[in-house]
Amino acid sequence: MTSEITWHKSSYSTANGSCVEVPEGHTTHIRDTQNRAQAELNVSAPEWTALLGTLRAN
Repeated sequence: MTSEITWHKSSYSTANGSCVEVPEGHTTHIRDTQNRAQAELNVSAPEWTALLGTLRAN
């Protein structure tokens, strides 16, 4: 499934290697840039929006 996805580095990632990659859509997939072959987290669009809202508030 992940081979069909176009990943991009999240704008919230830092230059020091603490990076995540995401493709947004109906479902947002989240994976660690340094461990791409490991598991990914999949969340719905409303859950992704809520997470970003929480991060922005903090």
